Amino acid sequence: MNCINCKHFFVTWESKFPYGCNAYEIKSKSAPNLQVLENTGTACLVFTPKKSEDQTQESIHKKDSTPSKN
Repeated sequence: MNCINCKHFFVTWESKFPYGCNAYEIKSKSAPNLQVLENTGTACLVFTPKKSEDQTQESIHKKDSTPSKN
């Protein structure tokens, strides 16, 4: 599992804690999934893959082609 591929992952502006996880509400020096494993003894349970660029473009096109309700 790679946090970079998770929708909950983010990069902070804090040099001491450059990585974060919105789901666990943590910031860490290393990948958040490693912090979760170290502190709980359990692998991350909330990993959710980010949408691929194709999926994002597809959802944009669906919104554009949906007739508006006026």
